[in-house]
Amino acid sequence: MTPQFWLWLGCAGMAAGAAAILFLAKRRTPTEEADGIIHGIVPIIAACSYFAMATGQGSITLPAGPDAADVARQFYVARYIDWTFTTPLLLVGLARTAMHSGMRRQAVVWGLVGSDLIMIVTALAFGLSEVVAVKWTWFAISCGAFLAVFYGIFVQLREENAAERADVRKAFLRNAVFLTGVWCAYPVVLLVGQDGLGLLSPAVALAVVALLDLTAKVAYGIMATIETTRAVDRDLAEGTAAAKPLRRAA
Repeated sequence: MTPQFWLWLGCAGMAAGAAAILFLAKRRTPTEEADGIIHGIVPIIAACSYFAMATGQGSITLPAGPDAADVARQFYVARYIDWTFTTPLLLVGLARTAMHSGMRRQAVVWGLVGSDLIMIVTALAFGLSEVVAVKWTWFAISCGAFLAVFYGIFVQLREENAAERADVRKAFLRNAVFLTGVWCAYPVVLLVGQDGLGLLSPAVALAVVALLDLTAKVAYGIMATIETTRAVDRDLAEGTAAAKPLRRAA
């Protein structure tokens, strides 16, 4: 299967996933509406990114790495633009799950988003770099920022999540483990792909990233949307403060 196949598959899969998430998302409360918009817009952004890459507008040609078999490589700039918007949105959605009864400690959320943006921008610098020492320095910095994101999720957000009821705590842990588990594969693909050591062919690297993107944005988005619906079902049944109905325009 050619690189173009995987790019068009990513575009179609993201578009279908966005439609599915927006269809599943309910809007009975502000929580449901916000979470539905967050998880629905993520694959819409990704679909635009994949469309740009599939039509040749989202990539540039760069020299291959010193250890790669090819003379040149396609560097997909649109992928990093996508990640710059979508990964912070996913983290905000995860933070909303952790603090279901009310967004507390907003500084933690900003710290997560800031660390995530550092991770993406330095990964972009890694991919663009041609000097070996500079390239791998950027890769190390990006991995360090990735660890900071993990700390924010599993230490700081989990501290806040501990104040929530049992079903919300379980939902947050499921979502956090699922999302971060998928995200852990990305630096490995960058390491062995065309932007790194060049051990994977362009088609294989694109296939792996496309499948990871569909899992992290569509499969996770559907999962998180269903979790939000379950939590709001209980809010409404118990009449908690989080169950305040959405005020609709006349």
